[in-house]
Amino acid sequence: MINKLTAKIQKTKAPIVVGLDPMLNYIPKHIQEKAFQEFGETLEGAAEAIWQFNKEIVDKTYDLIPSVKPQIAMYEQFGIPGLQAFKKTVDYCREKDLVVIGDIKRGDIGSTSAAYATGHVGKVQVGKNRIAAFDEDFVTLNPYMGADSIYPFIDVCKEEKKGMFILVKTSNPSSGDFQDQLVDGRPLYELVGEKVAQWGEDFMGDSYSYVGAVVGATYPEMGKTLRKIMPKSYILVPGYGAQGGQGKDLVHFFNEDGLGAIVNSSRGIIAAYKQEKYANFGEENFADAARAAVEAMVADINGALEAAK
Repeated sequence: MINKLTAKIQKTKAPIVVGLDPMLNYIPKHIQEKAFQEFGETLEGAAEAIWQFNKEIVDKTYDLIPSVKPQIAMYEQFGIPGLQAFKKTVDYCREKDLVVIGDIKRGDIGSTSAAYATGHVGKVQVGKNRIAAFDEDFVTLNPYMGADSIYPFIDVCKEEKKGMFILVKTSNPSSGDFQDQLVDGRPLYELVGEKVAQWGEDFMGDSYSYVGAVVGATYPEMGKTLRKIMPKSYILVPGYGAQGGQGKDLVHFFNEDGLGAIVNSSRGIIAAYKQEKYANFGEENFADAARAAVEAMVADINGALEAAK
C-alpha cells in the first residue's frame, strides 16, 4: 500500500490528505434538515448527515488527491450509527481508489492490540470465513506502551500489505509535556523516531517503509531533525492551515525526491465554505469550496517545494 500511496502522490502531484473529521456544525443546514426529516433528530439522523456530507466532499475532490483520513472519534460520538457512517465512508473512498488512513490512534498491548489490528487493517475469522471489518489501508498508532503495541499491527500489515503512521511529535500545544522530555540528553520524540526507522527497516516497500510517522506541521525544526532520523519513513503531517502550518514551513518534512511526506488538512478543507475567502460559494456549494481549498493547498505546498530547490 505504501507503493500505491507514493504512486498516487506522484500522479496527482498533490502530497496532501483530506481529513474527513465532520462535526455537525460543519454540515450545512440543508443536509442536516434532509437527514433529520428521514431519521429524526437522532443518532441515526446525525450519522446520515455525516455520510451525505462526506460523500459530496469526496465526489468533488477525489480526482485531485491521493488520500483521505477519517478520524474515528468524530464518528464514535454518534455511537453505532456513527461507526456505520465511518465504514460507509471508508468503503466509498476505496471505491474511488483513494488511500484511506484510519486515524484511530490505538496503542494497547498483546491480544488487545492484535484485535485492533485485525479489526482495522486485517481480517477476522468467523467460522470458515475471514472477513475484513473496517478495512482501512493505513492506521495511526500511539507507541506509548512500547513495541508490544506496535508488533501486532506490523504482523497484520505485513500479511495484508497495509501500513501505519506512528505518533512521534504531534501538532497539539501540550505535546511537549511528554514528547519533549529529555532522555539521556535527547528529546523523547527523537528516540521514538529512531524506533520507527528501526521497525521500518524490516518492512519496506519499493522506496519507502510501510511504517511511517506522524510529525506536526507546527514544529518545522523538529520535523527537519526527524526527517534525517527517518529517511525511509513517510511522514504524515497534521497541523496545516487551521492549526497554523503553511507550505513554506513544511519543505524539510520532504526528501530531496519531493516525496516522503503527506500533509493533512481537515476543517480547512471540509469546512472551507465557512472561511471568508470561500464565502462566495455559500452553504449549498460547500463541496465546491472544499475543492477550491484543496487546489489552493496543493499550490501552496508545491510552490514552497519548488522555491526550496
